[in-house]
Amino acid sequence: MAGEAAERVAAAVEAVGSGGWEFRNAYRRQLLALSRRIRLLGPFAEELREARRGRPAEEEEEQERALAPLADALEEALDLLQLGRDGSRIFLVLDRNKVMKKFHESIAQLEQALCDFPYDKLDISDEVTEQVELVHVQLKRAKERVDMPDDEFYHELLSLYNKSHDPSAELDILGRLSEKLHLTTITDLTQESLALHEMVASGGGNDPGEHIEKMSMLLKKIKDFVQTQNPEMGPPVTTKVMDSNGEPRPINIPDEFRCPISLELMKDPVIVATGQTYERAFIEKWIASGHHTCPNTQQRMPNTTLTPNYVLRSLIAQWCEANGIDPPKRPTEADKPTSSCSPSERAIIDALLSKLCSADPEEQRSAAAELRLLAKRNANNRICIAEAGAIPLLLSLLSSSDLQTQEHAVTALLNLSIHEDNKSSIILSGAVPGIVHVLKNGSMQARENAAATLFSLSVVDEYKVTIGGTGAIPALVVLLSEGSPRGMKDAAAALFNLCIYQGNKGRAIRAGLVPLIMGLVTNPTGALLDEAMAILSILSSHPEGKAAIGAAEPVPVLVEMIGSGSPRNRENAAAVMLHLSVHNGHLARAQECGIMVPLRELALNGTDRGKRKAVQLLERMSRFLVMQHEDTVSQQLDEIERQFAALGPNVTEADLEQLGEQLGYL
Repeated sequence: MAGEAAERVAAAVEAVGSGGWEFRNAYRRQLLALSRRIRLLGPFAEELREARRGRPAEEEEEQERALAPLADALEEALDLLQLGRDGSRIFLVLDRNKVMKKFHESIAQLEQALCDFPYDKLDISDEVTEQVELVHVQLKRAKERVDMPDDEFYHELLSLYNKSHDPSAELDILGRLSEKLHLTTITDLTQESLALHEMVASGGGNDPGEHIEKMSMLLKKIKDFVQTQNPEMGPPVTTKVMDSNGEPRPINIPDEFRCPISLELMKDPVIVATGQTYERAFIEKWIASGHHTCPNTQQRMPNTTLTPNYVLRSLIAQWCEANGIDPPKRPTEADKPTSSCSPSERAIIDALLSKLCSADPEEQRSAAAELRLLAKRNANNRICIAEAGAIPLLLSLLSSSDLQTQEHAVTALLNLSIHEDNKSSIILSGAVPGIVHVLKNGSMQARENAAATLFSLSVVDEYKVTIGGTGAIPALVVLLSEGSPRGMKDAAAALFNLCIYQGNKGRAIRAGLVPLIMGLVTNPTGALLDEAMAILSILSSHPEGKAAIGAAEPVPVLVEMIGSGSPRNRENAAAVMLHLSVHNGHLARAQECGIMVPLRELALNGTDRGKRKAVQLLERMSRFLVMQHEDTVSQQLDEIERQFAALGPNVTEADLEQLGEQLGYL
């Protein structure tokens, strides 16, 4: 553990000082100020590394405690700078309240970490101490000052986003926005399109589907404007061809011929698992960046197979020919982007791998920590680190007695697993037992990252079987019951993925998952409700799951969910209720709870799946109610027959009249 925080501080400061931090968005001033203050800590980071050498272990532990808050704050600031460099410029402006909150929190965290800093315990020179104190003063001043981006800029962008602007002023607004957003070239526009999809998919907003649609529309407007103003930029969305008189005429490219990511006419359209079509190069880059969702629909893609869309390619070629446009040429294999290390990058990675093999535990820990950070940064690093042979070496550290080393190793594997090709390398290296060992025995942070790693690996269908057979499921259930909110979320996500495979459902049910899930479903805070309902839906299709759910008295909460839950939770509640409906007792209870009204409403206004489940459940409820009525009538007839027989030969006209009235009621 000793020296770990010093390495983290130095690594973060070096990352900011390494260059390549170009900020072309509305927060340029704030981002430059933050990066400048962190770069001023460069000499401090150098002295920290020097001071570590030869220091007694007890002093290093004291230094660790002193530096840990600063290391955490610098890593948070580094994440914010990366967001400012790589994030969607449109999204960052529209989400300015959250972005500014991140700035304020980051500055406050850095300022607090430097407040009453114990320089005497770190053996730092007076000159460097003065420089750090200067940074602290700047941060303290920045913390007290609200520095919001251009207000008019925000409102103009918002007016286009919400379509609340004056149509006659649209061109002027688009001109100002393209300049302020630095969206003036094809490269800018393409990068913004990719960044926009990535940011929305990674969790911005309550309704990513709506966000992606509106912001894609907004970006298209800006792109059309820029290309209209600058015809030399290349084929615009509205292109021009020569008519019979030699005059140029505009041609609108049909929306279905343009890639939803790049907004360009597709050259090599391919279909992903959700049925959506994209330009091959752009969707490959999306997947290589670690995404498992469809950019357009936000649905999880069950696999990453790309199927050529020959029909659409033919239609595009026909359209081009009909409009006098050269059909787009498909890129050759040589044109496809490759990810490879430069010699200097490979040298750095090789040096870290040598340290992983060291007999010195501290060198192992330090190297694992640096690989963890490198693998987090980008897809190219993930490919390079795996190609260099890091995976088997990291696996060997999963059984380390040093919990910090163990945590770094499993987190590095998590970051590497984001790249699709690395998943198979990790599985084939026999990583799962080691990851499960960490999941059971590591620190809480390591256990949570182990769960996230299993979730990442379990995206591939065949790996669900491998992971499920290693004892991972009971350990994930334990983490779901005692982890932090983030750990519980990772455990729930991994369990959901694993339980898609029928053979794992029984394991999860026998590990006690159902009572835990029912506890989350009824939790008044609503924490993990969406995940719990999704898991409940897939477990209810298993005979043991059906029995365990039925024993938990679920019907009242399911009926309430069908009536007032979110669209996805309503459909999952209906799916669970449909599986339980094989038992008349559950149907009778549902009738008592008033299920018919919300069920009819779901059948009319629910999601497609929700409508299907609601219609099926209504049919079963109707049959049950008819049977229930028939049983009631039969019982009443039997009672009347018994009464008539009891009257015997002494029956009177009044008795017959009373029995007749009873029959009339039936």
